[in-house]
Amino acid sequence: MVMLMTRLDGLNRRSFLAAATAAAAMPFTLAQTKKVPVGIELYSVRNELTKDTLGTVKAIAKMGYAVVEFYAPYYQWTTDFAKDVRKLMDDNGIRCNSTHNGGPSFSDAGIGKAIELNQIIGSKYVVMASAPGNPKTLDQWKGVGDTLSKAMEKLRPAGLSAGYHNHQAEFRAVDGRRPIEVIAENTPKDFMMQFDVGTCVEVGEDPVAWINANPGRIRSMHVKDWGKTEGYKVLFGEGDVPWVKVFEAAEKTGGVEYYLIEQEGSRFGEMETAERCLAAYKKMRA
Repeated sequence: MVMLMTRLDGLNRRSFLAAATAAAAMPFTLAQTKKVPVGIELYSVRNELTKDTLGTVKAIAKMGYAVVEFYAPYYQWTTDFAKDVRKLMDDNGIRCNSTHNGGPSFSDAGIGKAIELNQIIGSKYVVMASAPGNPKTLDQWKGVGDTLSKAMEKLRPAGLSAGYHNHQAEFRAVDGRRPIEVIAENTPKDFMMQFDVGTCVEVGEDPVAWINANPGRIRSMHVKDWGKTEGYKVLFGEGDVPWVKVFEAAEKTGGVEYYLIEQEGSRFGEMETAERCLAAYKKMRA
């Protein structure tokens, strides 16, 4: 019996070592298997949204998008209209994980309204769309971080969190430092760094390096492409962004919870552009 158990233990150890060796040799596959919902920043269909908010959200849901992100004009909604939007989203199987906001949403006088509207529509993140006041110095950028940290103190008790959305300026050095680094350093770890990929690539920075430098904080990402010839008019997948590496880093290190396709325009109309970008995304991720 002792000899049999010894042989079995040896087999178990050999099996375990063989499995561990095989696992170590396997390529990273999370980017292909992790189910991250894909949505759209509704600025991409802004003209349609202005004409018919409810109809546009319903059409976006029918295309197959799982998430929407409302931008600044939502802040002018009444609570009754916000409830209508929430009902429409619930009825059509689409949700809003975050909103894009101007400075008033983070002010002492205005944050209460932002909290109320975001709670109604089921949002989780109140994202600052760009830094108010066009900061120029590192101290001014640090002030942006301080404003966001202060907002977090009011958002947390309401079940919400804050985020910041970068553009080109945040990746251009000021006195040897990138403002995006200053914001990251001056906000708490549970604060979201919403990553606009195309703007980072346009200024010649490495999007994968930025994701890997901020583990767990890139919880949403604007999947916006950029190309040397057409700029932001390229459709998703037609530009210079190394998407396979970006998705791999976002899902392995960045802690991404959802993606948001964003287009500033293209050679097609807004709704066709949204549909084509979603199809290209699904084909890439298949």
